[in-house]
Amino acid sequence: MNELEQLSRFIVDLKFEDIPLDVVESTKLCVLDSYAVAAGASKDKMILSIVNEYKSYYPDGDDVSIWGMDIKMPLVQAVFLNSLMGHRLELDDVHTKSKTHIGTIVVPTALCLAQYLKSSGKQFLEAVLCGYEIMSRIGIAFGVSSHRNKGWHVTSTAGTFGAAATASKLLNLNFEQTLYALGMAGTQSFGLWAFLEDGSSSKILHPARASSSGLESAILSKSGMTGPKNILNAKDGGLLKAMSDEYDLSMVTNDLGTIYEIQNVDNKPYPCCRSTHCAIDSAIYLKKQYDINVDLIDEIVVDTYLVGYKQCGLTDSSLNPKTPVEAKFSIPYTVATALISGNVTLEDFSMDKIGNKEVQSLLRKVKVRPKDVFTNRYPNHWGCGTKIKMKNEDEFRVEIQDALGSVYNPISKKEIRNKVIPLLEVVSSDTNMDVIDTILAIEKLDNLSNMNL
Repeated sequence: MNELEQLSRFIVDLKFEDIPLDVVESTKLCVLDSYAVAAGASKDKMILSIVNEYKSYYPDGDDVSIWGMDIKMPLVQAVFLNSLMGHRLELDDVHTKSKTHIGTIVVPTALCLAQYLKSSGKQFLEAVLCGYEIMSRIGIAFGVSSHRNKGWHVTSTAGTFGAAATASKLLNLNFEQTLYALGMAGTQSFGLWAFLEDGSSSKILHPARASSSGLESAILSKSGMTGPKNILNAKDGGLLKAMSDEYDLSMVTNDLGTIYEIQNVDNKPYPCCRSTHCAIDSAIYLKKQYDINVDLIDEIVVDTYLVGYKQCGLTDSSLNPKTPVEAKFSIPYTVATALISGNVTLEDFSMDKIGNKEVQSLLRKVKVRPKDVFTNRYPNHWGCGTKIKMKNEDEFRVEIQDALGSVYNPISKKEIRNKVIPLLEVVSSDTNMDVIDTILAIEKLDNLSNMNL
């Protein structure tokens, strides 16, 4: 069997009873985090505008709920919109070895389809796990640095596979149908980082379109359409070669079914690009350790890995952020904010906070540089080193090997609960604990269409 065939066999054969208990627990925590992050965006101005616009085209569509809203849409549109919401706050999970945001694609695809099909909680968790395992391995196989440096956004390029795997499992596709679904998912791989150049807001389209494309790949396969079995390595049009100079086909199936990549997923504590997080951690540490007076800072130097530099410290929009999207992809802005306030929260990405004179003055003292030592550790470790030079020539330094929330520097289950509660309170302060308890015991449900989310 080729690699895509092995993935298909894994999807078809996976049974809830065979999943280790710790993997089941990791899966439920990923579901909780992903649902809460999406629901927390339900009152966002742009999200509301998008949902209302789509609803005008589907006034009678009432298949699946849009999370956090008293609105229902046809299945494919609901998957699209819930996935789009999950990426809006930049709080969604990250699988660092593949650089993918998996939850914002896999969880909406799984939950919407499971509710539509009236699937059980166990079937739902099987599908979520399939999505995480397939998407992460496709992402790793691309060769993270080369794939990213060519301008591809791996969350969307690998994301179509994650959604297709999830949907194939819930639709109970056979081996050949699953194989075709993955092939069709691959031919729809897409997503570019061009939005960084002008700070456009289209990044959230990437997981949304990957989710709906993956779902439709499975639906099309069930209907009889076939997809390319050799989409990954075809001599003419093979996906990995087309998108990377450093791909490794063997990583697609490496340790499949033995090591579960869902246990190697980071949980983001700050609502901004993950490549800013090590710098935020360094700023918070230095502020606490040395009680730094920001008015007396002369210069701040952040050394980081090449991809982090390109995403968050190179472009004019990163160096001179004026909008929330630009600020979320700015090491200078997030470092300045952390040094002034001691944290970085959702409120720090309002226009008032971004335009704050003290923050704008301090961020102009931040220099971001790529450094080989961090680039060589990436993507296994997303680290940085920060030096603050004071006007009296004192210097303070720290190196962060792994950002808070990573598998090497994890947050606890209690801290995850503390993260999701205020996000769920955006929807309702009365039911958030019920939602948490329901998701953390979801395997006990026989019919997810009855879930009160």
